[in-house]
Amino acid sequence: MENDSLNMDAAQDSAAIGVQDSAANAVPDSAQASQISMPTPEQLGISVKAGPEGGMPTVTVGDTFDFPITVSWSVQGSALLVVPTGSANAKGLTQVAMSQESARSVKDGKEIASITFTYKIAAQDTGNLHIPAMRFEIPTQMGQPLDLRSESVDVRVNEPFNPLPLVVGLVVAVCVLLAGLWRARRRAAARAAAASKNAAENALRERMMVLKQRVNSADSREWLLELESICKEYVAEKFGIAGEGAGDASAASAVNLDAMVKDGKLEGWESLVEEFAHARYGGGKRDGFENRETWKGAMKLMGVSEEE
Repeated sequence: MENDSLNMDAAQDSAAIGVQDSAANAVPDSAQASQISMPTPEQLGISVKAGPEGGMPTVTVGDTFDFPITVSWSVQGSALLVVPTGSANAKGLTQVAMSQESARSVKDGKEIASITFTYKIAAQDTGNLHIPAMRFEIPTQMGQPLDLRSESVDVRVNEPFNPLPLVVGLVVAVCVLLAGLWRARRRAAARAAAASKNAAENALRERMMVLKQRVNSADSREWLLELESICKEYVAEKFGIAGEGAGDASAASAVNLDAMVKDGKLEGWESLVEEFAHARYGGGKRDGFENRETWKGAMKLMGVSEEE
């Protein structure tokens, strides 16, 4: 800390603003001190700057932040003793420590001295809070200290960041997205299955319509065996039966209609399957009317209509 030498400088400055040296010599020291008016900080070239460079940053409640106040003056061979007389306590703000640092610099050819008081303040409430104006005294040999006062500074204190709502929002968004994707895939799969089913039904209908046109001209045994092959392909598709190789014919060869009828999987197919067995092991000529009735029964069992 620099030594106090304001007394001589203050006396000289007071003489500069109208106090005569002769009057000062004629009056005793105590009376002289009472008659001489105190100069202002501005007249002595003393300035006070409060707050950090660039303004106050936003603070979070519970944080501790630094608040600097710098008192500076033109040296001119003198030194000042600056004494802080107040605290930074205010509504929602508590001073927890204070430190000071002296410095000298040259500006525009003049030597400038300064003392920076750094207040460490704890933010204990939220909202737009106010750091109070801080008071300082400079003792003089005139018996009366010189008073300095900084400006009040506003500071914004926010609530601490809570990641939980964000995390919950992200989880909900991801769940909604996944549900949407699942529904879209399910709809796409349903559409693909429906399209595949329609294609299979159309192919089955076309084969059955060709077979209908041959009820009178084809050999009865060959006609029934061809109908059996179509029915086996339908059953393989319906029950998801796969053959040893690729294609509908391989899957159809793996279908045993007799066994499936006995197991109760093909309800109502008994008479149709008996006709297929008769054609395989017995044969014999059949009337076209009989083939037509068999064809109608097969169409009904497979749920196929003549019109799309």
